[in-house]
Amino acid sequence: MREYMTEQVFELPGRRGAGPPLPSRPAEVREAVTRAVSERCRATHTACDTDALADVLLVASELTTNAILHGGGVTDFRVDVSGPGVRLSVSDRSDELPVVVERTDQRGRSRPGGHGWPIVCRLSRDIRVSDLPAGGKCITAVVPLA
Repeated sequence: MREYMTEQVFELPGRRGAGPPLPSRPAEVREAVTRAVSERCRATHTACDTDALADVLLVASELTTNAILHGGGVTDFRVDVSGPGVRLSVSDRSDELPVVVERTDQRGRSRPGGHGWPIVCRLSRDIRVSDLPAGGKCITAVVPLA
């Protein structure tokens, strides 16, 4: 099993049981993340940092979009709000590692896209890319809430 990480992150919780379908589109993922962070803020009687939440939502959107565009679709999504951050895990069907795309082509012309992975790397405290036993990968990123 290959693993690439910037720092140690939490262990993933066990697979979810039966219940509502997993979010698999960016809008659904953002809704799930907003709900999880809001519930945590209510439970701990703390104010939600809207700037930090915006960062978490952007990372969630980028991971989901990248899984759709480059990974053959989202196969699993998890959000865990514990400690000072939000742990997002997005799995897809591809074994390919995320890469930074050159911003210009060989002629010096700007290329569209290529912003997602650098955004994830800049806003996340910890990132882990793990191979999945049945194929594909899981990208886990921890984004600070403060």
